[in-house]
Amino acid sequence: MSENAGQTGLRAGANAVVNESYSFACMRCGYGWEQSYEIEHHTDAAGHEFVLYVADGIVVPSPLSKPTCQNCDGHLLRIMRPGRVETARNAAHRPDRVPPPAGPVEAPGAQGAREERDDHHWHLSDLLHPFQRKAS
Repeated sequence: MSENAGQTGLRAGANAVVNESYSFACMRCGYGWEQSYEIEHHTDAAGHEFVLYVADGIVVPSPLSKPTCQNCDGHLLRIMRPGRVETARNAAHRPDRVPPPAGPVEAPGAQGAREERDDHHWHLSDLLHPFQRKAS
């Protein structure tokens, strides 16, 4: 789900700094984006460890605890490994991509069977036949 880019230089009392990236997709509005974080590991004066998530130089809440959509402020998000949103965007905008033809799909070799069925007219009673109980 995340990409560990390794440890970077220590900053402002951090014991360690790790880079991670995530892809996000909002299940409410469909908006997708990617974000990289520097996760700083600190120890407070009492010896308790804590982490700070830093995105674009700003301390932000953990994207894993209660993520928020940047578009609609929704909280129902799918969190994925990095690159997923960009891959989907690139696939959707390829000029050589041709959408499949619309309409029903027919199995290969079914042409002969279709010709035989064309003379049969379906009635509602034909469709309900499997559900009818036999009289006893």
